Amino acid sequence: MRGGVIEQERYTCAIGAMQSVVAIPRTVPILHSGPGCGDMIGGFFERATGYAGGSTAPCTNFSEKEVVFGGIDRLREIVENTFKVLDTDLQVILTGCTSGIVGDDADSLAEEFRDEGRPVVAVETAGFKSSNFEAHSAVVNAIIDQYVDLYAEENGRRSEKNTVNLFASLPYQDPFWKGNLSEYKRLLEGLGLKVHILFGPLSDGVKEWRRIPRANCNILVSPWYGLPIAEHLEAKYGQAFTWFPHIPIGANQTEKFLSQVIGFVLAQGAEIDRAKAEAFVRRESAAYYEEIDNLATFLLEFRYGLPNHVHILHDAGYVVGLSKFLLHEAGIVPKEQFVTDNTPEKFQEQIQAELSSASGKREIPIVFEPDAGLAQEAIRKLAHSGRGLIIGSGWDKALAREKDYDFLSAALPSPYRLVLAANYAGFSGGLRVIEDIYHNVLATYR
Repeated sequence: MRGGVIEQERYTCAIGAMQSVVAIPRTVPILHSGPGCGDMIGGFFERATGYAGGSTAPCTNFSEKEVVFGGIDRLREIVENTFKVLDTDLQVILTGCTSGIVGDDADSLAEEFRDEGRPVVAVETAGFKSSNFEAHSAVVNAIIDQYVDLYAEENGRRSEKNTVNLFASLPYQDPFWKGNLSEYKRLLEGLGLKVHILFGPLSDGVKEWRRIPRANCNILVSPWYGLPIAEHLEAKYGQAFTWFPHIPIGANQTEKFLSQVIGFVLAQGAEIDRAKAEAFVRRESAAYYEEIDNLATFLLEFRYGLPNHVHILHDAGYVVGLSKFLLHEAGIVPKEQFVTDNTPEKFQEQIQAELSSASGKREIPIVFEPDAGLAQEAIRKLAHSGRGLIIGSGWDKALAREKDYDFLSAALPSPYRLVLAANYAGFSGGLRVIEDIYHNVLATYR
């Protein structure tokens, strides 16, 4: 992992995983940290307070007094008062840098409350230890070990043959997480499966989390983040998992993803009808291609005024997913791509290989660069013929204007776009990407 100062950070420190807590209905993060942490996270993610997140999250406001004498008593008081003030199903304590340095034992405190029958989980999220991408897995696994496992006996392991746990978009870090999870749920239910998506308004909150052990198997959609969750559940409850290494966008990759899932769940003993599942995929694909066919006249008329190449600055799942989609289904050639999620080195080779598999005729250069300022400098020095497109965060709008490129805001931070329930995953997600790109292109005509 890279250290030092970077420019235009596209992710946060570990305590940013409070957004994974906020995304669980009626669940509250308790910050055992300085008062600035919640404000920092709330400012980065924007419009992401949920039930009690951002600057509204209960916080111990760790000060010099707690540094000298410890902050456990203060933390106990905050947890007690939160139960009095908020109607909550679960509280998750997240420790910040100061409490991590002091060494407060938040785990023991959480255990005290659990012994009293009150649902409290503690997880170490000192910002100097990891990013929020990695801390997401730590938070999920802590909830599984300290809360879900308390109900394991009444939720028999792998007792529901057609049920799966899905681990995909990181809440709020992925601007399209709500829409993506909704679309995954719809597609997987179309195959005949019951799906625990665990996060967002379409989940059943902590009741759904308690049912995690019932699932026959798990599905992971991610280039690297979330893998520790799938591995942990395999070891804990014997749930095998299938791993799709990027976001499936458009027909080609969504068909591949669903075909992989069908084969996997059947091998795990699921009792779904393969013929009906495959017929569902064909119907979805046919509806997608009908819309693509309707684009023919538009593409013919504007063929000389549309972008022909693209640079993407995003996390690895979107860089690979969008590159494959744009190359094969939109005719926009991926040039140099920049992964800005601080991908651990052990995963970089396989991500690079996955992107290389997009085409046997051309190489798609990929750069793992968490310093997006350096990524922008690299793009400034590049020159390609034709009209260009940049897909990135709000940081990149000025760069696109500077190079006279089209721009699509699809990553955080994104102050120039409001995303509520839109999705980029799946068949409908591919259509939405096309709509967004060409809407922005057409807006430049006078």
